[in-house]
Amino acid sequence: MKTLEEAELCFPQLLNSSCRKTMHPHSLSVLTYIILSSISLLTASLNLLVIISISFFKQLQTPTNLLLLSLAVSDFFVGLLMLLQIVLIDGCWFLGDLMCAGYNVFSYIIVSASVGTMVLISVDRYVAICDPLHYPTKVTQERVQICVSLCWMCSALCHSLLLRENLKQPGKYNSCVGECVIVVDYVAGLVDLLLSFIGPVTVIVVLYMRVFVVAVSQARAMRSHIAAVTVQCSVKATAMKSELKAATALGVVVVVFLICVCPYFCVALTGQDTILNTSSAAFVLCLFYFNSCLNPVIYAFFYRWFRKSIKLIVTLKILEADSCDSNLL
Repeated sequence: MKTLEEAELCFPQLLNSSCRKTMHPHSLSVLTYIILSSISLLTASLNLLVIISISFFKQLQTPTNLLLLSLAVSDFFVGLLMLLQIVLIDGCWFLGDLMCAGYNVFSYIIVSASVGTMVLISVDRYVAICDPLHYPTKVTQERVQICVSLCWMCSALCHSLLLRENLKQPGKYNSCVGECVIVVDYVAGLVDLLLSFIGPVTVIVVLYMRVFVVAVSQARAMRSHIAAVTVQCSVKATAMKSELKAATALGVVVVVFLICVCPYFCVALTGQDTILNTSSAAFVLCLFYFNSCLNPVIYAFFYRWFRKSIKLIVTLKILEADSCDSNLL
């Protein structure tokens, strides 16, 4: 029979060195596990649908959609990482120091890659709306693939260097057994904040403000020429309308991203010591993770091709011959 003191320890067999659990009411713990597990599985499932859709259907493999594919990959991993975050609900880490270091470094890489992809999406929309005549030559599939690859490689290299001390000696900064802590020195933290938040967010906001101004002026121009009946004008108007719709959809993705991510980085800006309590920190972290679940929902609302592809995937029609050439647009 365990004593009350042993029941409060992560590792009861290590009385003198084990961390203590964060005690919650049983009903609250069960509810928290159910909610976070559901969000995690939903996030992974929805983003897996996006990954399959863009990877499988040839018609969807456009430069813009390749950026959405990169974002979906990072969001899919966020869904999986949430399962590990659930392990830490009671304040105990049971997967070892090496797994702890790897989990945290991978989290930093995923966050950085997501932010980098958002910058690339903003650049893509900026060129499409502000310089539409040169868009097909400036934004090609090969260039987007290179940019996405560089984004992920730079994220991995940068954070492997910034967190190298934690990788060299996993568990070095733990004060007790069952704790999962990594420490980033002041200079490395400042560099990470500049590269992963302040710089990218500034670029995103500036580019989308420019896109918004140009999109509004183009929408007015389209309305003023709506009476034109020539085929050329009709085709041009249709193409512009499509680009504006894409800009709107991706604009919503960017705005939702900023709303969900900014509180997380604002806490980092002010420093961990100023966090009011554990529940507020948990809320900020959950809001950050929940953004990854919202992106596919936004696609389903704005993009008919995504709704069609989901239907084909769920009904297993993608197993039919030549289904990759299906018309989804």
